[in-house]
Amino acid sequence: MPRGPLMIIGGAEDKVRKPTILKHFVALSGGEDARIAVIPTASSLGREVVDVYDALFTKFGAASVDAVRPESREQAHDPVLVKVLDEATGIFMTGGNQLKLSSIVCGTPVGEAIMRAHERGAVVAGTSAGASIQSSHMVAFGVGGSTPKQRMTQVAAGLGLVGTAVIDQHFEQRNRYGRLLMIVAQSPQLLGIGVDEDTCGLVEDVDGDLVMRVLGKGAVTIFDGSRMVSNAYEATRSSPLLASGVLFHTLPEGTVFNLSTRALVPQEPVVDPEDADEVAEATRDLRQMVRDIAAADATPAAIRRRLKLRRGSTPQTPDPTQGDD
Repeated sequence: MPRGPLMIIGGAEDKVRKPTILKHFVALSGGEDARIAVIPTASSLGREVVDVYDALFTKFGAASVDAVRPESREQAHDPVLVKVLDEATGIFMTGGNQLKLSSIVCGTPVGEAIMRAHERGAVVAGTSAGASIQSSHMVAFGVGGSTPKQRMTQVAAGLGLVGTAVIDQHFEQRNRYGRLLMIVAQSPQLLGIGVDEDTCGLVEDVDGDLVMRVLGKGAVTIFDGSRMVSNAYEATRSSPLLASGVLFHTLPEGTVFNLSTRALVPQEPVVDPEDADEVAEATRDLRQMVRDIAAADATPAAIRRRLKLRRGSTPQTPDPTQGDD
């Protein structure tokens, strides 16, 4: 059985006007048969954060929504919580403090249950902090800014659902280019993935490769430092870092990117339905004109007048020098 989809959401996903991402999560989780487990451990809010997602997922058709909220590593060993995750078709991790989430969940039975769910085909989604924890390496905390500087952020271990990568969120809105690039400069083998708000990187297993399709109104930014030159190993304190030769990808909605091969996946061009109808009508008219000429049914000028009448436009005054055959 292939591994389940991952939904890496950059935070602040639309919940009211156009909740496309959350609807997609419920649909992937099974729609009317969806059994969803919400993990709000990262959030500082109480029951209300679960109530919000419960109301939304139920509205979108989910069969059940249960909270799994360990507040300590001891609680993350609770077999009751593990059982809920083992029976879930979709797991959703909320935003908040990602370091709290990773320090409580990673390496516990709850964390292992999340991994098992992914392996058996369940959907694992997370927004903000719940997005960051899905990568092998996770931004623990740090400042914003567009220039990578030494020590501007700190890294912790994530769940590793997306291997050899580091994920950041609220990316463009909080100007987190510098801190993600700093991590890539220090560890060029990691693929840096920055996700904007109300944007989702939908990652699926395609013939053994992790392939990501972008959904939502923003973009996903990719830093590939596999061939970069950096001075991160010798830079001191908070000095700017050299980062040369980094491959930079900005991926808007509909873009597909192979995370395993680190390459853009070409897509067939999308044709607007109205344009397609217009082209089809012009093609039919042209074919009819060719048939009429071949049959010596009329002159080209007469055929053009006939086409104008067929389309409902007012015909021009006939040229007196030309007539029907």
